[in-house]
Amino acid sequence: MPNPLHRAGFHKPNDIVADMRRFYDDASARIEYVSSGLASQGPDPFGMNLEQLRKTAITAAFFYRYYFRCEITGTENIPEGPVLLVANHAGQIPVDAVMITLALLLETTPPRLCRSLVDRWVHRLPFISKWYARVGIAIGTPENAKRLLQLGAAILTFPEGMAGVQKNIFEAYRLKPFGSGFVRLAMSQNIPIVPVSVVGSEEQYPTLAHWRHGMHLWEMPPFPLWAHMGIPLLGILPLPVKYRIHFAEARCFAGDPDDDDEVMNRHADDTKRCIQQGIASLLQQRKNAFF
Repeated sequence: MPNPLHRAGFHKPNDIVADMRRFYDDASARIEYVSSGLASQGPDPFGMNLEQLRKTAITAAFFYRYYFRCEITGTENIPEGPVLLVANHAGQIPVDAVMITLALLLETTPPRLCRSLVDRWVHRLPFISKWYARVGIAIGTPENAKRLLQLGAAILTFPEGMAGVQKNIFEAYRLKPFGSGFVRLAMSQNIPIVPVSVVGSEEQYPTLAHWRHGMHLWEMPPFPLWAHMGIPLLGILPLPVKYRIHFAEARCFAGDPDDDDEVMNRHADDTKRCIQQGIASLLQQRKNAFF
């Protein structure tokens, strides 16, 4: 079992270098622990490549720790075994999904892998769709979700759907209506739901407008136009916002997964309220988007 993730303050350049080395060792041990467990299960049915996962995770871990300075609370609320994580979402570049995934890898004991589900349009993206599959991301069909849960996975979904990725900065942290498919999924598999509140994601690419012309021809959402995208080279990077992520207490919804939409929507709205309350609490804790 790898040690808890090292966290130490530093005040001098040498302290920073030593901290980064310690962090690299701790993060590598946790990623290797998860990779070894996955390797013992045989080939992944969705095409995940463990070597690609290791390289991507350790690179992303430095952004998690030193660029976004992620602050995580509530990991003790994530139960063992299959679980459905339900979170608010911002933008078409899923940085928030990566940070949630790393929170489970780096902050829980034992560490575990979270499998993100993405919209069907993603498989139309050349190169990116293949890379997504290699790092453990799956297309969010009910069949894929059930298969992952039956394998004991923690899976992450964003029930705001396409409306969530089309928000602009002026709509930040105002959740769009939740679809109820995640409720039916959880009830059909008899697994718990953990609401996840994320703050920081709306400002990483502050979207001012969307380019819509012609996007429907590829059945893709409008392309976001963010405030700093015109800056050479730096315009493609997210801003160095501070991420705050809270995992609320797990909940189980009893009943028939084939029940009326009214019942499913009521459970979905209950989960949405929990996430919105978590967002409000996290926003109160920060001075601004960067601290």
